[in-house]
Amino acid sequence: MEELRRAGLAAGLHDLGVTTADPLVEARRAIEERKAAGLHGGMWFTYGRPERSTDPGRILSGARSILVGVRRYHREGDPRPEANQGRVARYVYRREYEHLSRALEEVAVVLRDRGWRAEVVLDDNRLVDRAAAYRAGLGWLAKNTNLISERLGSWLVLGSVVTDCPLEAAAGVRPDGCGPCNRCRTACPTDALSTAGVLDARRCLAWLVQAPGTFPLRYREALGDRLYGCDICQEVCPVNLRTAAPGSDDAPTGASPSHGGWSDTGGTEGSETGISPHPDVVALLEMDDDTLLSQFGHWYIPRRRPEYLRRNALIVLGNIGDPADPATEAVLARCLRHESAVVRAHAVWAARRLGLDHLFPLCGLDPSDEADPDVRAEFESDVRPRIGQDGRP
Repeated sequence: MEELRRAGLAAGLHDLGVTTADPLVEARRAIEERKAAGLHGGMWFTYGRPERSTDPGRILSGARSILVGVRRYHREGDPRPEANQGRVARYVYRREYEHLSRALEEVAVVLRDRGWRAEVVLDDNRLVDRAAAYRAGLGWLAKNTNLISERLGSWLVLGSVVTDCPLEAAAGVRPDGCGPCNRCRTACPTDALSTAGVLDARRCLAWLVQAPGTFPLRYREALGDRLYGCDICQEVCPVNLRTAAPGSDDAPTGASPSHGGWSDTGGTEGSETGISPHPDVVALLEMDDDTLLSQFGHWYIPRRRPEYLRRNALIVLGNIGDPADPATEAVLARCLRHESAVVRAHAVWAARRLGLDHLFPLCGLDPSDEADPDVRAEFESDVRPRIGQDGRP
C-alpha cells in the first residue's frame, strides 16, 4: 500500500485511502429513499442506477479493493468579480478531474505492473465515490452532504481505482466532526439543507444551473452572480476556514504544477482552460454556439445545448447588470430575438428585472400574441425590479 500511496501523492493526489469492494449498501438505501421522496429533482447522476453505482463488482469482476484518491483544489487570493462578471464554482477553475484522472492512473499502473487488474473510475455514474471515500476513512459525511477531511477540508474532488488486489482496508470510518455547527445549513440561500446531511436538489443552486428546462422563478434572485455551481456551504464551513492554505505543508511530496500537482497560483488558474474564473456574461451571451462550447464545453451543460448556459447568464445579468449600459441593452435585444424559447423566456425576465421593458416592442415581442407558453409565462410572472446603487430600477 505504501508504494501505491507514494505513486498517488507524487502524481498529484493529496490523500489516498483503501476500503473493500463490498457493495455500498447504506449508500444505496439512502439514494433510493431520497429518490422516492423526490429530492433528486430529476438528477440522473448518482440517482440513475444505484444498483450499479453502489456495487464495485459491476465495474470489475472479482474486485477486492477500492483505492479512493482525494485532490484538494481550493486556492486563496481569488479575484472578486467585476462589472458583468459571473461567479463559477472553484472546482471548474481548472480541469481538476483531468489531473485527478492522471494521478489515479499512475496508481493503477503500479497495480497492473504487479499483475493485478485495475479500473479507474471518477466523475461518472459508475461509483458513488463519496460513499467509498467515507468507508475508506478519508473523512466524514457532513451536514452539507460533502465529504470533509479533518486535514484538507471539503474542497475535494474524488475518484477511485477498483482492483482485484486484496489490500488492507481502513480500520473504520471517521466520526462526525460537524458537532452542533449548522453554518452551512443557515447560509444556504434556498434552504436546500433543511434536513442535516440531506440535500434537496430541487432547491440546490449547484444542481439547478445544470438542470434542463426553465430555471425556477423563486430561486433566480438567490442565484445572484453564480453562473455555474455554488460554493456557499463550503465557504462558511469552519473546517475549511481553518485548514491549511494551498502550498503549505499538506502539499503532496513530489507534486509539481506540470504534473497536475498542488500549485499556489491564486486566481490565475483559469488560464489552464482559457477562461477567467469570473466570465463576462455579456461576452458569453454574444458568443455563437461553437465558440461558447469551445470555451465552456468541459462543464456539464444539459444535453450539450448552449441555451442552458445562456439561460444562466441571463439570470446573472438580470441580477448584476447595469440597465444604463448600452452593451446590456444590445445583448438583451439579441436574446429576446433568439430562436430558443428558453433563451427568450429568460431574456424577458432579465429585461423586466432591469426595468428594460421598452425592448419588447422593439424586438417584436407582444405578450398577448406570444405562442410559446414558457415565454408567455415570463410576461405574466411577478418580477421584482432590481434597484441599483443610483436608486433607480
